[in-house]
Amino acid sequence: MIKFETTMGNFVVELDTEKAPESSKNFEQYVRDGFYDGTIFHRVIDNFMVQGGGFDTDMNQKPTREPIKNEADNGLANDKYTLAMARTQDPDSATAQFFINVKDNAFLNHSGKTVSGWGYAVFGKVVEGTEVIDAMKGVKTGSFGFHQDVPAEQIVINKAYVVED
Repeated sequence: MIKFETTMGNFVVELDTEKAPESSKNFEQYVRDGFYDGTIFHRVIDNFMVQGGGFDTDMNQKPTREPIKNEADNGLANDKYTLAMARTQDPDSATAQFFINVKDNAFLNHSGKTVSGWGYAVFGKVVEGTEVIDAMKGVKTGSFGFHQDVPAEQIVINKAYVVED
């Protein structure tokens, strides 16, 4: 389990290490390294998703480790409150950025090993604090430089850490 302490409240995610081992291991390592501390949710689209894990409070992109293999063909669906890896057009380009689906987004699921069909790898789900995610999705957004859907008032991840059993 990973706990996120944010400026909008706390939430906990459970990783699916069985179905998404590489994505889970990658994410947990970023958490253990303190990478997400002080980053923001930089993209919020109501009725779609909230995305974070890549930019600091000055909207500077943080350097990451090498990209990981896309595990979107693991059978997990982009359902409400699931956690998935963000990526570019390249299916195997995910590094540190992630998003939380705020509704069922079946169109993001794996449908084939093609550029358009690869989908986005789900690797966990929010198990506590869904009301925080619900509050995030409704914030006022605007543009910041080349970025759109940026929260007008920053949503900062103060700390993310592994909750040991």
